[in-house]
Amino acid sequence: MTPTPPEGASTEGGLAKDGQVEGSRADGDLAGEVPAQRGLPEDGGGLPAGELSQDRGRRQDRALVCGLRQGGLGEGGLAERVGAVRVAMAAAEVDALVLRPSPDFRFLGGRGEGFLVVTRENYAETATPAALVPAAARRVGVDPEMRVRELFGLSVDAELVPAGAVLAPLRLRKDQGELDAIARAAAAADGVVARARELRWFGATERAMARHLRVAMLESGCEEILGVQVAAGEHTAIPAHRPTDRVINPGDALQVAVRGRWDGYCAEVARVLAVAEPPEDFDALYSVVLAAQSAALDGVRQALPVASVARSAQSMIEESGYGQFAAGHFGRGVGLADDEPPHLSPADPATLAPGMALCLEPAVYLPDLFGARLADVAVCTESTPRLLTTPPPALVVLDR
Repeated sequence: MTPTPPEGASTEGGLAKDGQVEGSRADGDLAGEVPAQRGLPEDGGGLPAGELSQDRGRRQDRALVCGLRQGGLGEGGLAERVGAVRVAMAAAEVDALVLRPSPDFRFLGGRGEGFLVVTRENYAETATPAALVPAAARRVGVDPEMRVRELFGLSVDAELVPAGAVLAPLRLRKDQGELDAIARAAAAADGVVARARELRWFGATERAMARHLRVAMLESGCEEILGVQVAAGEHTAIPAHRPTDRVINPGDALQVAVRGRWDGYCAEVARVLAVAEPPEDFDALYSVVLAAQSAALDGVRQALPVASVARSAQSMIEESGYGQFAAGHFGRGVGLADDEPPHLSPADPATLAPGMALCLEPAVYLPDLFGARLADVAVCTESTPRLLTTPPPALVVLDR
């Protein structure tokens, strides 16, 4: 059935819309300081809102294109995706979905700052979602990122259930448009980390080097910096370490990672380096993590349990004697969100299928000494796994 726009809402590009919508892509100042944004920590960075065109028509066109692109969609693909969602809604006996800006929102082409409402008859962006939820609705799927006041504002006499019950299975396997977008994001992150080897590390602080990487991410087209990690020496043994004023010295182990969103899709790449000369036994530890990464990648095969990927990496680490120091998980799904199903742990019940995009991330941390973690993006296909990043090399020793 053709979506019907709500009364007073405009229709653009076949999508109903209530109010003005601005594009979500912004441009940062690459030459100056990276401004703080969205309450992110300094090491996490953030992309400030940029100046948008004053011409309303150009702004609306940009919003439409950006929204579709960030969902991995062409205009024809949106109708197909909404149709699949309606089939899933019927199967789950969900009468309406109410989404706010989030990965689920972008998955369905949402492009504004309001709400997206999907029913069996309507598809519309609006500032007043309660008006579009059918009075006879008995189950309404709501966005997990909705605030309490937004939930109360719905004022519907219906059971509220997580929208993920409908959308999560559809988002698990990416279509070709999404895979292409993830490949571009992975390539961009890969390029930023490759540039890190060209920087001068001796005598710099972790914080200063993290800033260089943030600038490189912005220059690569990153629209949202989700995290930058620079850890030196004993700090590499801290999984969630944030850059500090510690000076990087010859003989230090070095952990570098960038995580961000490019054109709506997320990717992370993490690499391990050494400065001038690796610490004693560090090369051996890194070799174990490198082997675990290779084993995990080889395990990404359709119809195999997700848990088998985790067990492959885990076994490699345990056989080396570092089992008690291994990280508790070995990867996660990536896409419109930075962390989404499946989760690569021995307890995950999911089965691998073509179109699943994974961030493989084995790690070993030796308290107070050093640690090593790799992160690469790979896709499960109908044959062999497809690695979207450059294969991690043998330990790279920096000479400056």
